[in-house]
Amino acid sequence: MHRLSTTFVLGYHGCDRTDGLKLLDGKIKFRQSDNDYDWLGPGVYFWESNPDRAFQFAEEKKSRKQDVKTPFAVGAVVDLGQCLDLTTTDSIQYLRAAHLSLRATVSARGLPLPVNGPKSWERFLDCAVIRRLHRIIKDRSYPPIDTVRGVFQEGKPMYPGSAFFEKTHIQIAVMNPDCIKAVFRVSKTK
Repeated sequence: MHRLSTTFVLGYHGCDRTDGLKLLDGKIKFRQSDNDYDWLGPGVYFWESNPDRAFQFAEEKKSRKQDVKTPFAVGAVVDLGQCLDLTTTDSIQYLRAAHLSLRATVSARGLPLPVNGPKSWERFLDCAVIRRLHRIIKDRSYPPIDTVRGVFQEGKPMYPGSAFFEKTHIQIAVMNPDCIKAVFRVSKTK
């Protein structure tokens, strides 16, 4: 974990229009996602510098009939704080150690290691590893992780043989709500 990156980033959150307007008015706070398939573990999820992808996500949730009737996106100023930045060597090493710890624990208990699902958003193993890292940090009384940041390759290749994918993005999971410094309206929201 580190504080080496630019501290503040602009993040975009896909949601239902009713909730988005309440967030903008300060009537509600962001809800943390805490599913066992959330690839960055528990937190409020934002797309870094990508309002269009946040809106697409809200549309995807609507098509899956997941609490979105009218797709919407809001922007936020996010202070990364103590960040597990999975684009850095140090953070990747922490993640590797957490995986080894999780693997040893489930093996000793005779349990299977979680596996990621067939859908790109079903990240059961990744979530379990991130949760294990949070546990290790807490058990050792280290400063808690405020945010987790990672690159997510998603969608179809841009062209045959490409390593670029149509929905690749940087995603941030904010665990510490104090890291969300401001919320703003996204002009491109439909």
